[in-house]
Amino acid sequence: MPDLPTPQDATEAALFSECWDAVLAYADLCTSGSTAAAQLGREAFAHGIREARAAETGPVRATGRRPARLPRIPLLLTAVRTTAAAWEEEGQGHKLDPDLRLWLNSDKAARYTGPPLRRPLALRGLRDLQQADAELLWLAEVEALPLSLVARRLGLDPATAAEELQQVRTLFRDRCHRNHLDTPMDAGCRSYARLLDAVTRSCAADTPGDLSRHLATCVQCAEAAACLRLHGGGLPGALAGGVIGWGGLAYLERRRRAAEVRLGAGRPGRPDQAAAEEEDGAQKARVARSGLLVAAVLVSLLALGVSMMPFGGSGGDLGARDDAGRQPVADPGPSLPSAPSLPPATSKPADRATGDTEQPDEPGKPEGSSRRTAPQGTSSPAGRSGADKSADPTCRVEYDLVNQWPDGFQATVTVTSSKALDSWRVSWSFRDGQHVGQMWDASVSQDGSRVTATAADYNKSVPAGGNLAFGFLASWRGKNSPPYDFALNGDDCAKSG
Repeated sequence: MPDLPTPQDATEAALFSECWDAVLAYADLCTSGSTAAAQLGREAFAHGIREARAAETGPVRATGRRPARLPRIPLLLTAVRTTAAAWEEEGQGHKLDPDLRLWLNSDKAARYTGPPLRRPLALRGLRDLQQADAELLWLAEVEALPLSLVARRLGLDPATAAEELQQVRTLFRDRCHRNHLDTPMDAGCRSYARLLDAVTRSCAADTPGDLSRHLATCVQCAEAAACLRLHGGGLPGALAGGVIGWGGLAYLERRRRAAEVRLGAGRPGRPDQAAAEEEDGAQKARVARSGLLVAAVLVSLLALGVSMMPFGGSGGDLGARDDAGRQPVADPGPSLPSAPSLPPATSKPADRATGDTEQPDEPGKPEGSSRRTAPQGTSSPAGRSGADKSADPTCRVEYDLVNQWPDGFQATVTVTSSKALDSWRVSWSFRDGQHVGQMWDASVSQDGSRVTATAADYNKSVPAGGNLAFGFLASWRGKNSPPYDFALNGDDCAKSG
């Protein structure tokens, strides 16, 4: 499986992040599991980036223009589709979604690789646009990014971005209309071509009944109507379905939801609210640290007062109470193997007078007779619990740093569970202030350095001995140490390898 290409500069790194997220979203639709999705996405991404770079450095036509090609994101999405087709031919079709396999072996898939004039109209129209115009149309319509963000990415003036987008939509419509007239079609479709152009130009025009019936039975003319009708909100679906093919509308919905989550669409005042929450969290952390310091001082003073407190009573009782009273000060930490153990409260005075060191628990002795002083690693109950936890963990985790660039990185996490799960939650901590921006095959939440990934609806169940996997994109500065302290549903995990 090929490695992901390395970004050449900061601009390309930012673009790679957005492209990889799009590729993985579509690869997940095309496959039957998260592992296969990551493999398909990686192979398609590497192939598509090489193809894009080759086109950028390729020869220029005699007219001074480079050969027409798709923008980078739709180019990579078509690479996912072609890679899936290669899997089907190579006998790896079992990794793909069953509906996709049916589509790949049908005439619908053949349209995307057949004669150019038979290919979907949206695909041909997008390729006919200038590169910058095609990028603007795709990012705004299909990826559902705000115009201000699209303008910054493409170097446009945010004040005029809406006007430029409208001009590009009109230009795309003209290209699609011209390509529709150039498409080989029968006499019936030819008779409706100009009527279809007139009806779709105006949002107030009514569709004649005979044209409506024709569009209900002719796929080619229905596709043309979707590309030519700029009003009504059907352009994103026409682009996604015509360029990507199978799963285009599902991909479109995923990208819209991702944009809403990532950018807080439809939530006024979100940046201020986030800043307020961050400041509130910092204030709470400062208060918590101050409280811990005060508590530590009070506990120390209390321990000192108890150690100096006089005791009354008989001589035998004085020895017992003195030992018990001084134990927290004399032995604040774990017992050393050479230290004598303290007897339980029910032990006889004669036992204390001998001064013999008690042995660890043995069969037949009361449980806990040496619990407080048994050396680490003995057969005491506490010792057995700690040994079992470290020797036989309930889960093992593998962290894989897939790719890294100057201010970001991509990683995957694979957890093997010894127990069957009907839901899961994986958490870990970062050492260097890394922050997770996007995650797939799980939902993410982060509190300071602690990150929690929660199962998606489709991958909650894990059999005993089975794996669960997810991936994410994150940012880093200065240093990018591997995470630590992994836990599955609250139980500590051991690291594989």
